[in-house]
Amino acid sequence: MNLKLCLASIGTAFCLLAGTPSSAWAGALENAKAAYDAKNYSEAAKWAKIAAEQGAAVAQFNLGVSYANGQGVRQDYQEAAKWYRKAAEQGYASAQSNLGVLYDNGQGVRQDYQEAAKWYRKAAEQGAAVAQFNLGVLYDSGQGVRQDYQEAAKWYRKAAEQGDAVAQFNLGVLYDNGQGVRQDYQEAAKWTRKAAEQGYAVAQFNLGVLYAKGQGVRQDYQEAAKWYRKAAEQGYADAQFNLGVLYDSGQGVRQDYQEAAKWYRKAAEQGDAVAQFNLGVLYAKGQGVRQDYREAAKWTRKAAAQGAAAAQFHLGVLYDNGQGVRQDYQEAAKWYRKAAEQGYADAQFNLGVSYANGQGVRQDYQEAAKWYRKAAEQGYAPAQGNLGVLYEQGQGVRQNKAVAKEWFGKACDNGDQKGCDQYRRLNEKGF
Repeated sequence: MNLKLCLASIGTAFCLLAGTPSSAWAGALENAKAAYDAKNYSEAAKWAKIAAEQGAAVAQFNLGVSYANGQGVRQDYQEAAKWYRKAAEQGYASAQSNLGVLYDNGQGVRQDYQEAAKWYRKAAEQGAAVAQFNLGVLYDSGQGVRQDYQEAAKWYRKAAEQGDAVAQFNLGVLYDNGQGVRQDYQEAAKWTRKAAEQGYAVAQFNLGVLYAKGQGVRQDYQEAAKWYRKAAEQGYADAQFNLGVLYDSGQGVRQDYQEAAKWYRKAAEQGDAVAQFNLGVLYAKGQGVRQDYREAAKWTRKAAAQGAAAAQFHLGVLYDNGQGVRQDYQEAAKWYRKAAEQGYADAQFNLGVSYANGQGVRQDYQEAAKWYRKAAEQGYAPAQGNLGVLYEQGQGVRQNKAVAKEWFGKACDNGDQKGCDQYRRLNEKGF
């Protein structure tokens, strides 16, 4: 599972201090609060400024929020930073946290992770959950502090125990990876669940993954599908894809190609390459959708353009067969080559065939042998058989019937009947 690092946003405006405010600014702050509640933000900012200029930390903080959000005043991060700093220097935790965010993002101040860490720490030590989480992120990423997963885990835990969903999620990731804590899938599942139950989509997805793998929980595809669905309905592409896979295979849900196509499409439209490829496969097979090679080619091309080797190979096949596209052996060879160069054995074999037959490329038995060999060394039986043929006939390689027999034998061992027949024939001839 991939760690998702998220910085909390600027805090909410106009939180009154507990207890009796100083008479010097009490009236101004009350007027600011009343105006804010009435959604008269310019009036609220006016009164907040009066109280802020009299030294009221809560008003300084609230005025900073107004400038950061552009509520009642023109948005101005420099002014926000100025007022946060005044409150922060009085020890106001929310202002310290928000000033840290500005340094983290380089808003209104020069970006400075060390300053961000400094202010987060001040707020975190006062128990501010957002600052505890953000300080954990800096330790996790090594920004502004020396990277230290133990410290990251410590601060995530403090925020997580206060119910911060993203901190709960990140702590779960550390347990999953064994970073800063002893690897413990049960603890990973525990913290991931807490975040998932708060509706955090990435955590819902990760909890689904844990159920699918049986890590930290009993393997349960129904539970996996349940959590994938929750994240998928929030638009999380990885979950949409995984839910599509479950419908495709009938794991945890009744097999339903229409549902598979539906969820693949949602992920595909967000640019998920494997979902694009899988949707293309459904169109090619007519599973869950009307068979349509043009649609198959369209989605396969999208995935291929992102570098998905399987999609590049299948797009080559569509060009080879003229399915959904005009038959074009040069395009077929082009896409076979892209997949072959990524080590995709089927494509290496087909590219070898293209060179052997001179389809889309100049006929070249040496190139054919080269690509057959790459696939053959991966145990691809048809390539082993074809490489044997080249050795027997001396095409592209020096003729060597003993080596030919060896490759036929490998093909036979991998279940290729033609290879068995060729091996037997050469064996009978004494090679």
